[in-house]
Amino acid sequence: QVQLVESGGGLVRAGGPLSLSCSASGSIYSITTMGWYRQAPGRQRELVARITISSGSTNYGDFVKGRFTISSDNAKNTVYLQMNSLEPDDTAVYYCHAVLTPRNADWATAYWGQGTQVTVSS
Repeated sequence: QVQLVESGGGLVRAGGPLSLSCSASGSIYSITTMGWYRQAPGRQRELVARITISSGSTNYGDFVKGRFTISSDNAKNTVYLQMNSLEPDDTAVYYCHAVLTPRNADWATAYWGQGTQVTVSS
Protein backbone atom coordinates (compact mmCIF):
# COMPACT_ATOMS: atom_id res chain seq x y z
CA GLN A 1 0.00 0.00 0.00
CA VAL A 2 1.40 3.38 -1.02
CA GLN A 3 0.57 6.60 0.79
CA LEU A 4 1.41 10.24 0.25
CA VAL A 5 1.43 12.15 3.50
CA GLU A 6 1.40 15.94 3.32
CA SER A 7 2.33 18.46 5.96
CA GLY A 8 2.43 22.21 6.10
CA GLY A 9 -0.18 24.54 4.79
CA GLY A 10 -2.34 26.85 6.85
CA LEU A 11 -3.07 30.55 6.97
CA VAL A 12 -0.58 33.19 5.90
CA ARG A 13 -0.75 36.89 5.12
CA ALA A 14 -0.20 38.13 1.59
CA GLY A 15 3.48 38.49 0.81
CA GLY A 16 4.46 35.87 3.33
CA PRO A 17 6.11 32.47 2.92
CA LEU A 18 4.80 28.99 3.52
CA SER A 19 6.27 25.56 2.99
CA LEU A 20 4.74 22.20 2.23
CA SER A 21 6.21 18.74 2.35
CA CYS A 22 5.04 15.38 1.11
CA SER A 23 6.46 11.96 1.88
CA ALA A 24 5.74 8.80 -0.04
CA SER A 25 5.65 5.64 2.01
CA GLY A 26 4.81 2.00 1.55
CA SER A 27 5.93 -0.64 -0.85
CA ILE A 28 7.69 1.49 -3.45
CA TYR A 29 10.09 0.28 -6.11
CA SER A 30 10.84 3.60 -7.75
CA ILE A 31 9.49 7.12 -8.03
CA THR A 32 9.37 8.88 -11.38
CA THR A 33 7.98 12.28 -10.44
CA MET A 34 6.65 14.03 -7.35
CA GLY A 35 4.96 17.36 -7.18
CA TRP A 36 2.07 19.55 -6.21
CA TYR A 37 -1.22 20.49 -7.79
CA ARG A 38 -3.78 22.87 -6.42
CA GLN A 39 -7.51 23.42 -6.74
CA ALA A 40 -9.43 26.50 -5.74
CA PRO A 41 -13.22 26.50 -5.40
CA GLY A 42 -14.90 26.53 -8.80
CA ARG A 43 -11.62 26.06 -10.64
CA GLN A 44 -9.86 23.14 -12.23
CA ARG A 45 -6.96 21.42 -10.56
CA GLU A 46 -3.71 22.82 -11.92
CA LEU A 47 -0.03 22.00 -11.75
CA VAL A 48 1.97 24.00 -9.22
CA ALA A 49 5.35 22.31 -9.46
CA ARG A 50 6.80 18.93 -10.34
CA ILE A 51 10.23 17.38 -10.06
CA THR A 52 11.60 14.40 -11.97
CA ILE A 53 13.42 12.35 -9.38
CA SER A 54 16.11 10.82 -11.57
CA SER A 55 17.26 14.06 -13.18
CA GLY A 56 16.12 16.71 -10.73
CA SER A 57 14.50 18.66 -13.53
CA THR A 58 11.54 20.79 -12.50
CA ASN A 59 8.37 22.19 -14.03
CA TYR A 60 6.24 25.01 -12.68
CA GLY A 61 2.84 26.41 -13.42
CA ASP A 62 2.94 29.69 -15.33
CA PHE A 63 1.47 31.55 -12.38
CA VAL A 64 4.43 30.67 -10.15
CA LYS A 65 6.67 33.28 -11.77
CA GLY A 66 9.72 32.40 -9.69
CA ARG A 67 7.95 32.59 -6.35
CA PHE A 68 7.96 28.87 -5.52
CA THR A 69 10.75 26.30 -5.37
CA ILE A 70 10.34 22.55 -5.41
CA SER A 71 13.05 20.23 -4.12
CA SER A 72 13.37 16.63 -3.10
CA ASP A 73 15.17 14.39 -0.67
CA ASN A 74 15.31 11.17 -2.63
CA ALA A 75 16.59 9.11 0.28
CA LYS A 76 13.45 10.04 2.21
CA ASN A 77 11.04 9.89 -0.76
CA THR A 78 10.06 13.42 0.21
CA VAL A 79 9.35 16.51 -1.82
CA TYR A 80 9.26 20.06 -0.52
CA LEU A 81 7.57 23.17 -1.84
CA GLN A 82 8.80 26.52 -0.62
CA MET A 83 6.31 29.24 -1.47
CA ASN A 84 7.27 32.89 -1.18
CA SER A 85 5.46 36.14 -1.96
CA LEU A 86 2.12 34.44 -1.57
CA GLU A 87 -0.95 36.16 -2.96
CA PRO A 88 -4.65 35.76 -2.11
CA ASP A 89 -5.09 34.04 -5.51
CA ASP A 90 -2.81 31.27 -4.23
CA THR A 91 -5.55 30.22 -1.82
CA ALA A 92 -6.46 26.63 -2.65
CA VAL A 93 -6.22 23.04 -1.54
CA TYR A 94 -2.77 21.80 -2.45
CA TYR A 95 -2.45 18.14 -3.39
CA CYS A 96 0.71 16.10 -3.44
CA HIS A 97 1.05 13.96 -6.56
CA ALA A 98 3.47 11.18 -7.39
CA VAL A 99 4.01 8.85 -10.30
CA LEU A 100 5.69 5.77 -8.94
CA THR A 101 6.08 2.05 -9.42
CA PRO A 102 5.06 -0.05 -6.44
CA ARG A 103 7.03 -3.19 -5.66
CA ASN A 104 5.76 -6.18 -7.61
CA ALA A 105 4.06 -3.90 -10.12
CA ASP A 106 4.74 -3.85 -13.83
CA TRP A 107 4.17 -0.15 -14.44
CA ALA A 108 4.00 3.23 -12.76
CA THR A 109 0.80 4.61 -11.29
CA ALA A 110 -0.28 8.07 -10.20
CA TYR A 111 -1.06 8.67 -6.54
CA TRP A 112 -2.59 11.65 -4.77
CA GLY A 113 -2.33 12.95 -1.23
CA GLN A 114 -5.38 13.95 0.76
CA GLY A 115 -4.77 17.67 0.21
CA THR A 116 -3.81 20.49 2.52
CA GLN A 117 -5.47 23.89 2.68
CA VAL A 118 -3.43 27.01 1.97
CA THR A 119 -5.19 30.27 2.71
CA VAL A 120 -3.61 33.63 1.93
CA SER A 121 -5.25 36.62 3.53
CA SER A 122 -5.06 40.08 2.01
